[in-house]
Amino acid sequence: MPDDLVLSPRGLRFQGKTFPCTIGKSGITPHKKEGDGATPAGIHHVVGMLYRPDRIAAPTRWATPTSLGDLWSDDPADMDYNTMVRAPYPHSHEKLRRADPLYDLVILTDWNWPVAVAGRGSAIFIHQYRRAGYPTEGCIALSRLHLQYIASRIEIGTRVIIPKLCTSSGDSVTKYR
Repeated sequence: MPDDLVLSPRGLRFQGKTFPCTIGKSGITPHKKEGDGATPAGIHHVVGMLYRPDRIAAPTRWATPTSLGDLWSDDPADMDYNTMVRAPYPHSHEKLRRADPLYDLVILTDWNWPVAVAGRGSAIFIHQYRRAGYPTEGCIALSRLHLQYIASRIEIGTRVIIPKLCTSSGDSVTKYR
């Protein structure tokens, strides 16, 4: 479908355009595990969007602003694993308000959500990349301009299709630049 986000060796396809992107440093896997650095193969869905209101305007009416203290739990032993939590939070987590711009805009997927299986991997986001060709910890990352373009045109439920491609960790970033 034209409104699907489809990962291909040339980039992320959406509405007839292909956007350069990066994926996890370990390539694509059908067997995602917490901390493996891989992007999970499969058909996922957009379930939300977060944005940093002190840096960017809301890209859609349904985007949720982040605030100081917003975190994402990546601790498989905690009952809040793979959900947004608030500081103070004593377990392993990622800050959603970072000094760098990586999470100024985050598209949330339903990977291992809403009922998380411990250790299956948390937080497969679509977010801004550090720089072209720099791999992620498993997410899909794009330039700020391309991310904002896509974010303003997707809806809740938009499919994110990640085929089971044969890539090695050395090839994954090159193939998805």
